[in-house]
Amino acid sequence: MKKILCFLFLMLSFSGFSQKKVTLKHPKNIILLIGDGMGAAQVYAGIVANKGHLNIERSQFIGFHKNQATDDFVTDSGAGATALSIGQKSYNGSIGVDSLKKAQPTILEIAEKNGLATGLLATCSITHATPASFIAHQPSRSMVEEIANDFLKTDVDVFIGGGRKHFTKRKDGRNLIDSLKAKNYQIANTIEEVANVKSGKLAGFLADEEQVKISEGRGEQLLKSTKTALNILKQNKKGFFVMIEGSQIDWGGHANDTQYIINEMIDFDKAIGEAFDFADKDGNTLVIVTADHETGGFSLIDADKEGHIEGKFTTKSHTGVMIPVYAYGVGAEAFSGIYFNNQIFDKMLKAFNFKK
Repeated sequence: MKKILCFLFLMLSFSGFSQKKVTLKHPKNIILLIGDGMGAAQVYAGIVANKGHLNIERSQFIGFHKNQATDDFVTDSGAGATALSIGQKSYNGSIGVDSLKKAQPTILEIAEKNGLATGLLATCSITHATPASFIAHQPSRSMVEEIANDFLKTDVDVFIGGGRKHFTKRKDGRNLIDSLKAKNYQIANTIEEVANVKSGKLAGFLADEEQVKISEGRGEQLLKSTKTALNILKQNKKGFFVMIEGSQIDWGGHANDTQYIINEMIDFDKAIGEAFDFADKDGNTLVIVTADHETGGFSLIDADKEGHIEGKFTTKSHTGVMIPVYAYGVGAEAFSGIYFNNQIFDKMLKAFNFKK
């Protein structure tokens, strides 16, 4: 009898039962990181410039998505992010609406409806096309004041970015900061104030309009915002959904500025590392890293041992190439292969085991 018991104990030990956390069939949390304008070349530029390594290389499964809009081969951030958020392809400039301009529920709203905590982070105005597509429903991305008003129609727990003026200096004369306070949001206007919030609802405004570049002194705002958001959101026992955007990789592409791209890519990768580390510790989290589109037609022509890169560009706009999807954690295997961008929504919904 003793031999049988010892054998069973050894089998359980070798299987990891006695050491590993029991993981759920479906992840409790999903962290979606979007590097705006980030194609494979942007990622590899960051790797080379960072002396051969980035956190994104820890990804367990990699796929590609096809990202064309309904009205154009080359998508913009509105249509690109909307496809990810509502599961339907739409036209360029759309924000959370389908190709017929009809509002559709976003993955953030569905998560909220199911009792999960939710968050949005960006290194640009929080009303910009990518973050807006997860929380607002407007026919045009240019309707920034209407987009800001849509934030009050949800109970998003944490949002951090720029764009304060769209909440305060409005044509309708309303001060939406007062409305947010009435809904029990803690208002933070610096990254230090953001980092000091440990629980409750948080609205962080780190710029009146857009945050500055990394090279102009933004510092580790995205990493610190990510740490704060994850710490708050994890307090919901049902789980959470958060979208984290490295917004200015795209702007480096539009400017045809290789170093701008590299700086923003490395900064974004710090948030990726934080998300992967959280998934490791938590054991029930899925992390997805992708982009809405590629910007600049960027390619790497040469580099030296010190990581100095020579880049070339074919355009100052977006391109229509397929975009990599990197996945890590519970359910990551579902993101391998080649598929349409709107199918990422379907995969997230299935991962959560939610219905639309």
